[in-house]
Amino acid sequence: MKKWIVSLIAISFLVILSCIILKKGTGASISTTGSNRDVNIVFNSPGLKTNLEILPGSDSKKGSIFFETSNGKTWLRNKPNNLEKSDKEIKASWILGNRTVTISVINNQNNFDVKFKAKPDDDIVKWGFNLNADKDEYFTGLFERTVDGDQKESWKKGITAGMNLHGQAVDMIIKPTLSLYSPFYYSSKGYGLFVKGTWPGHYDICKEVENLVQIEFEGPSLEFVIYTSNDPAEIIKEHSLNVGPTILPPKWAFMPWRWRDNHTNNKMYYDSTKVNSPYNSMVAEDILMMKALDIPCGVYWIDRPWAVGYMGYENFDWDRKRIPNPERMIKWLEKKDIRFALWIGPWVVGKMAETAKEKGYNLPSYKGEKRVLLDFTNPAAVKWWQEEGLAKVLKIGVKGFKLDRGEEIVPETRDIKTFDGRTARENRNDYVVQYLRAVNEITRKFNGDDFVLFSRSGYIGSSRYGMFWGGDIGSSQEALRCAIIALQRSSVMGYPIWGSDTGGYWGGDLDREVLARWLAFSCFSPLMEVGPTEDRGLWDMKKEPHYDSEVLAIWRTYAKIHTKLLDYSYKLAKEAHESGMPIVRPLFLVSPNENKALENWQTYLYGPDILVAPIWQKGQTMQKVYLPEGNEWYDAWEPDKVYQGGQLININVPLFKIPIFIKKGSKINLGDLNRLYKESLKIVSVKPDLYKLQKEEQW
Repeated sequence: MKKWIVSLIAISFLVILSCIILKKGTGASISTTGSNRDVNIVFNSPGLKTNLEILPGSDSKKGSIFFETSNGKTWLRNKPNNLEKSDKEIKASWILGNRTVTISVINNQNNFDVKFKAKPDDDIVKWGFNLNADKDEYFTGLFERTVDGDQKESWKKGITAGMNLHGQAVDMIIKPTLSLYSPFYYSSKGYGLFVKGTWPGHYDICKEVENLVQIEFEGPSLEFVIYTSNDPAEIIKEHSLNVGPTILPPKWAFMPWRWRDNHTNNKMYYDSTKVNSPYNSMVAEDILMMKALDIPCGVYWIDRPWAVGYMGYENFDWDRKRIPNPERMIKWLEKKDIRFALWIGPWVVGKMAETAKEKGYNLPSYKGEKRVLLDFTNPAAVKWWQEEGLAKVLKIGVKGFKLDRGEEIVPETRDIKTFDGRTARENRNDYVVQYLRAVNEITRKFNGDDFVLFSRSGYIGSSRYGMFWGGDIGSSQEALRCAIIALQRSSVMGYPIWGSDTGGYWGGDLDREVLARWLAFSCFSPLMEVGPTEDRGLWDMKKEPHYDSEVLAIWRTYAKIHTKLLDYSYKLAKEAHESGMPIVRPLFLVSPNENKALENWQTYLYGPDILVAPIWQKGQTMQKVYLPEGNEWYDAWEPDKVYQGGQLININVPLFKIPIFIKKGSKINLGDLNRLYKESLKIVSVKPDLYKLQKEEQW
């Protein structure tokens, strides 16, 4: 009897204790700490591996939370004058002279909504706080670059920085041209942090102080969300839906794309065959050659210059010497099941520039600048630009736009105001969202849901309106390395539909080996766009061999694979739209507790069933690939080889081969890849006859 009573008491004690722990594990507390009595906020959640705290730095002058005025920083210290608690919220207020400072933390299931504000706040220019960090904590997100600063630093020779941002500092203000940003990062501690609003900010992730994440943002108040979960995919999904949902483009968007940077209208094709085409010679050459080589293409776009006048972009009027018969050309492409897109910028030149200034539709830009930047906070300016500009080309069948230059000449000072009353400083990051939204509205009016928009810059909300590409990247092996990182970072930030300029944009050092490896990588990017390739077809390269049958065979092979994955990619895009789960999944999303998954950063999943490990280094013949535990994986190149997950393996990688592994039991069937490559080599070994190809078109 006594044993039964003792057991009952013990069980009751454990139940009570577990309730206490559970209650403690789902909330936050505010207290003071240390000799300076700095404010300490502790966040407890079942999803966190260890407590997450806002706490002071080791420097006695550096507290935990501050606001800044023209007189400098004021650190928040001492017990609050008022403290209110409930099951869902804790709110603390301090009276500092004539100012009341309030911190509120709302517990939203396993997430926390945090707000710092003050009254009056008209002189407050910035807020900041410090979070504790562990020595081996992993951070990623914030931007698509590898490192902050000049974008060339992201593909600097010998660079070792990868997916992990631990030890880096990042300015949260959009810079060209790798310009996809989001004030959100994921931490292996089990949380994600997202700062709301559009003011510029700064993150120091254990760079200045090894155990602190120091965050500061401009503006009179600061609001952020802390997502917590022991499953990183849940954090990424929730954030993506919070800032989205991401756009769902038409299925044809996931076909291979082709473009060049400058479409010259030549009298001769690359092989000296006379041009009889009624359309631009480079467009005609690309389409005829790709058809003859059986290289799939679903989207073709023309970059600037395509219009008359300054910078080839005046008044949305076609330069018909450069681009003859654009109306017929678009219909010709449509008959071949190829959609046509066009380059645009957020500014006007020529007569439209004069009109914009007369009507006050512009944002001030640099003195002497002929480009007039549009103020997208002005509804009248947006409507005028849409109807007098974009509608001209949409009427003749343009199915999409490449949105360039959204981050180039945008003012970012506090002494300039936009039409809606914000300072240019607050508007700076949001400008790229406004630009994309304006284009989305008018394009949807003409095309319904059957269109594509792809932007090189993005911020909070951009993913609702378009897709993205990774800016004007270099052509070196390190640039390809940067693109592999950018694809995965973009997925984490809530930009799941992304592609890169295959081979790089700055083509002065275009290398056939890097190009070949990039073609394979682009196959397993949501957008596979090939160009600009020095404004040449891959059948006409500057360096020997000019007609590069090996690279052409690689292009055909991966364009075929990408096309075969059309339904799969679209299904993944739909999933990203509905649930927030990205198309491309860094290994930590599926193997959060496996260190090898973090270390093997160049390996990722394309959807749940395909694992790839792109090669970026020249001369590399072996690739290390980590296969996530819990599943068996078979080699798509050698289907008889099946591997148990949870191990690192070495794969032989000749130039044509990217490691591809398929989850056993999935419905993915890529066919005989070795036979596909051999078939491609055979087809491209016969150089197409452009004279005959033109006759088939009756030119």
